[in-house]
Amino acid sequence: QVQLVESGGGLVQAGGSLRLSCAASGRTFSTYSMGWFRQAPGKEREFVAGISWSGGSTYYADSVKGRFTMSRDNAKNTVYLQMNSLKPEDTAVYYCAAKGPGSSPRRMDYPYWGQGTQVTVSS
Repeated sequence: QVQLVESGGGLVQAGGSLRLSCAASGRTFSTYSMGWFRQAPGKEREFVAGISWSGGSTYYADSVKGRFTMSRDNAKNTVYLQMNSLKPEDTAVYYCAAKGPGSSPRRMDYPYWGQGTQVTVSS
């Protein structure tokens, strides 16, 4: 089992940048594939980015490709989401999630979730 805690959210102007962090507990963190999801008011939670257990493979939603970068540091039990060129439509609560081996963009495949961190992008 793994517990996840996100941080780094906040208010930023359009065009700005933020870096989200997700700290994980547990000695088996390096065996988990990780994902970032987001949920805007009145909308369903959607996939943003995913990374393999080793960090060697990453994949992104089309809406953030080229602007967001996901990475992980297994020595620190932490994953990151670097968000550049932010847009007002990126405003949402951002969640990190963990699953067993095998990457997936499907929310239902992730059994472990953090509490979320708010990102607000002003125009």
